[in-house]
Amino acid sequence: MIKNFNLDDYSVWTALVTPFNQNGTIDYGTLTTLVAEQAAANNAILLLGSTGEGLALTLKEQQAIVEHVCQLSPNVPLMVAVGGMNLKQQLAWVEYCNHLPIHSFLLGSPLYAKPGVIGQTHWFESLLNISKHPCMLYNVPGRSAVDIPVATIQNLQQHKNLWALKEASGNIAQFEAYRQAAPNLAIFSGDDALMPYFAQAGAKGLVSVAANAWPLQTHEFVQRSLSGQYPNLFTQWSSAISSLFTVANPIPVKVLMHLQGRLTSSYLRPPLTHLELTQTTCIEQANNTILSWH
Repeated sequence: MIKNFNLDDYSVWTALVTPFNQNGTIDYGTLTTLVAEQAAANNAILLLGSTGEGLALTLKEQQAIVEHVCQLSPNVPLMVAVGGMNLKQQLAWVEYCNHLPIHSFLLGSPLYAKPGVIGQTHWFESLLNISKHPCMLYNVPGRSAVDIPVATIQNLQQHKNLWALKEASGNIAQFEAYRQAAPNLAIFSGDDALMPYFAQAGAKGLVSVAANAWPLQTHEFVQRSLSGQYPNLFTQWSSAISSLFTVANPIPVKVLMHLQGRLTSSYLRPPLTHLELTQTTCIEQANNTILSWH
């Protein structure tokens, strides 16, 4: 049975990493523990995003992960990522997940093709129409090569299944343009480091990478940001966050979680590899700084 949650009650969505054993298989025991940690911090959970290496998994693996977490029935809402560039496949994925006890979808911009207003409106509208759950659109031009046009947001803003937008362009002006175009849309920062700025501009919360390594501390920082009480921690936070993005996400955060003893392996699916991170001093220093908050 699906648990009912008010999604607006959750200011942190953790883009959960996918833990692997050293041989590359999914480590379900560690996954169970990670889900429990996020639930204990009252962080909602996003599965199979880019931080979760969703597109490096087979369809059967994706299905198994979502089913496993659903069976755990954590006391926080679950969001499942929808990403790629084949609309037929994405529609089939949404239909599959519609029958599971999840609570939301993250709808990513189509990759590689670089569609404009009309193409993106059709893409998102097709997914929104078939979804049985509230949806968060995902603007991430660093991965999709193009922004979601403001006109596309305007076209979709009245859709009954459109609930939120994850803004990860790193551009405050883009955030403001979306907010003006769709004032009733909940907008979440997709950049950990920018959360204080986005909070001042009216963000509802954060879809976070850092919360994997620091569940409680990230939750606290987001709450402080939203209430305007972050200044004494901002310098520490900014420096710590920068250490998690020295190479492609989720390499640093998985290496750090392995050093923390929370992952049995820092294995990543190719083309990503922990060997890209040639030194760990920065993430270890960041870890010591952030953990000193509690």
